[in-house]
This record gives sequence, structure tokens and C-alpha cells, in this order.
Amino acid sequence: MKFLVMIYCDDALLDALPEGEFDHMMRGCLHHADELQADGCLLGSQQLEHPATARTLRVRGQHSSVVDGPFAETKEYLGGFNLIEAADMDEAVRVAAEFPWARTGAIEIRPVRDMDAVRRRVGA
Repeated sequence: MKFLVMIYCDDALLDALPEGEFDHMMRGCLHHADELQADGCLLGSQQLEHPATARTLRVRGQHSSVVDGPFAETKEYLGGFNLIEAADMDEAVRVAAEFPWARTGAIEIRPVRDMDAVRRRVGA
């Protein structure tokens, strides 16, 4: 079963880290990700640029609008993600807990919908 592990960041907590701690955490995280990838558990991962670089698109009827930044103003923002393979939610949570980023934000674990099943259901 696939799970998306979303890493939410809080700049106030990141900025409060001692000098060099972020790089130390990132090195450990990347090393651990390499191990998980070698084990077949980590299917992909990416960091995202800061929300200030984002644009949000909305279409309502015939009108579309594009605004700077994320959809909602929040203290925590999506900073990156990992796509993992795990037997169940308990295992996915255990894998997510091995990453250090819950200390500087939050980690959301969400099952990935089986799109082949959706295609079959809707006849696409």
C-alpha cells in the first residue's frame, strides 16, 4: 500500500535551531532516505521551495484567478513529501517517525488512492 508522507515546516521552529542543526538533520534524513530507497520502502521524495515562491490558481465558472503564495495563510506549510510503500498505516507512521521533521513542524501520513480502481469504477 502506498502512503504520502507530507512534511510541514514551521519557520519559527526552523529558525530557532542551533547553527548547523538543520544541515545535521538534513544529512541524517538524506542518509535514512537512501536506506529506505534501497529497501524498496521509499518510492520518491522531493523538497518544495518556500511558499513565497508559489502561486495558487482558482477557477470559478468562466473566471480564473492566480494569486501569489499558498492557498491559506498558516504557520506551517508543506515543505516536501515522501512517497512510501508500507503494509498498513501503522507501518507508515513508524517509517514517518524515523524522520526528524516532526520536531520543526508536522508530518501528515495519508494513504494514496488506487487510481487503477478509480479508473475501473468510472469506466475510464
